[in-house]
Amino acid sequence: VQLQASGGGLVQAGGSLRLSCVASGRPAFTYNMGWFRQAPGKEREFVAAIRRSGSATDYADSVRGRFTISRVNAENTVYLQMNSLEPEDTGVYYCAADQGLWNRASLPDEYDVWGQGTQVTVSS
Repeated sequence: VQLQASGGGLVQAGGSLRLSCVASGRPAFTYNMGWFRQAPGKEREFVAAIRRSGSATDYADSVRGRFTISRVNAENTVYLQMNSLEPEDTGVYYCAADQGLWNRASLPDEYDVWGQGTQVTVSS
């Protein structure tokens, strides 16, 4: 499977963005999906994950209540709706696919395929 992330940009604090991740090569419903982010000089960190069916999700504490992960398997697309953005949310956002059993995977090593990343910049 190949993953293509898009939707990043520059937004003021308090604003919103919606990221998209389109899967090709294999149907998206065969994978649990996750979003990660990486700020300059920092390690890649978990943001959110969603089960194959969409029936379960998990979030990092830092984004819970502000971000929503969802998926439309018929469109092979996973979304990350980001509201009430803060400067600390700035970074490159990556989508990733996990072909294992659903276990709320939050470590990068648990994911098998990665997209190229999309830049999100939140100004204060």
